[in-house]
Amino acid sequence: MNYALILFLVMTTFQSPSLIFKFESGVSTNGWRVVDDRVMGGRSQGNFEVNSEGLGVFEGYVTTENNGGFSSLRYNFDGLKTAGFSSVKLKLKGDGKSYQFRIKGSDYQRHSYIYSFTTSGEVQEISIPLKDFVPSFRGYTLDIPNFNSDKIEEIAFLIGNKIKENFRLEIESISLE
Repeated sequence: MNYALILFLVMTTFQSPSLIFKFESGVSTNGWRVVDDRVMGGRSQGNFEVNSEGLGVFEGYVTTENNGGFSSLRYNFDGLKTAGFSSVKLKLKGDGKSYQFRIKGSDYQRHSYIYSFTTSGEVQEISIPLKDFVPSFRGYTLDIPNFNSDKIEEIAFLIGNKIKENFRLEIESISLE
């Protein structure tokens, strides 16, 4: 009897199909990218790495100099069906600042669906109903329905509080529930 195969089948059977991403030591960050206001002449700077504790750390500074004011961390993937799920769950630790979590139903979609949240400085589990993600493009709310796609192909964190500030967000996992 092949015990390694049986163990593999048992382990994969109990993995949650709702997991979008879980950070761990040694996990690849391929597909994750930082996009700052530098794309339009700003001077903000975000960085991203997995730390020794296995958390994805998005940190840096935001400045309003040169009409800037945001830093974002984005992840594109093949897509995850949203049928049967009603919310996104974030497990993270922030620095007491406000952030946005953004989703897109398609890589090719120009607008994002956003949800703003404030971190507490402690580890938090934030549950965001899919229906509460508001359509937005370049800071403007769009006059179209809230998120109602059958899949998610991009997720992002963004900080852009219209002030100069350092930031640090430690991310453990992102999932559908």
